Amino acid sequence: MKSSVSQVENEPAEDGAAPVASASLPVLERRFLDAIPRREYGWGSRLRSYLIIDPLIWLYTLVLGTIVLIVGLFDPGGRRQHRIAAAWSWLITKTMISPVKVTGLDKIDTSKAHVYAVNHSSALDIPVLYVYLPFQFRIAFKKELLSYPGVGWYLKQSGQICLDQQNPARSVGSIRTALKDLRTGMPLVIFPEGGRTPDGEIKQFLPGAFFLAIKAQVDIVPVALVGTFELLPMNTYHIKCHPLEMRVGEPIPTAGLTTRDLEGLSNRVKAAMESLYYSEGPAS
Repeated sequence: MKSSVSQVENEPAEDGAAPVASASLPVLERRFLDAIPRREYGWGSRLRSYLIIDPLIWLYTLVLGTIVLIVGLFDPGGRRQHRIAAAWSWLITKTMISPVKVTGLDKIDTSKAHVYAVNHSSALDIPVLYVYLPFQFRIAFKKELLSYPGVGWYLKQSGQICLDQQNPARSVGSIRTALKDLRTGMPLVIFPEGGRTPDGEIKQFLPGAFFLAIKAQVDIVPVALVGTFELLPMNTYHIKCHPLEMRVGEPIPTAGLTTRDLEGLSNRVKAAMESLYYSEGPAS
């Protein structure tokens, strides 16, 4: 993404706010991991997932993905497609029997465009966001998701922001579109880690993850999804039903910042996300 950023706008370096030192939370991480209940999910859980939950999710995806394809022909702004995606997500969240507790969102002025920076632990993060963020938004996603039936169709057709990490030059047009959308009031959801965590811990953020927020001079809202890794980690279809949390932090302003402040801003957002994610332990 870094080379894409340089092609979108090669602005001279300017002095801005002082970078914020990265906050390391090894103690909180250990406490968080130690606090995870070592619940065993036996064959009953596996059979429920493989024979009921997974087939239903694929059915929802096939049916609503087809509807999105048709509706998208007449919905250039993506509003109707967003509603269909929210309906798809609502069906999934109800089917997986995992209630979600939301905290902090009531303190955010959702009428304004923000960049929502979310940790990425599971393929089910996106359905949770579609249900519990009560507004239309765009998602910055990696190119590999286009290969998912239904999901890929929706992402491509509804104006989401595709980032090609293997060939960043191809992302220039998407970045320009996202910047235009932010400046005209469309919120953006990003996963600054660049992909799902393989172990449930928050990983390093990509260089340039907050370039768009600085350019559009919009606040960044850290969001921690807690419990989705335990619900469905990578490399499995076994959905382990249990409660989740979506913790929303205080907005972090970018007013007056320039691209010179990217590293400091990234450190600040990462520290805020780690504090949300680790400090109170997992959902239970």
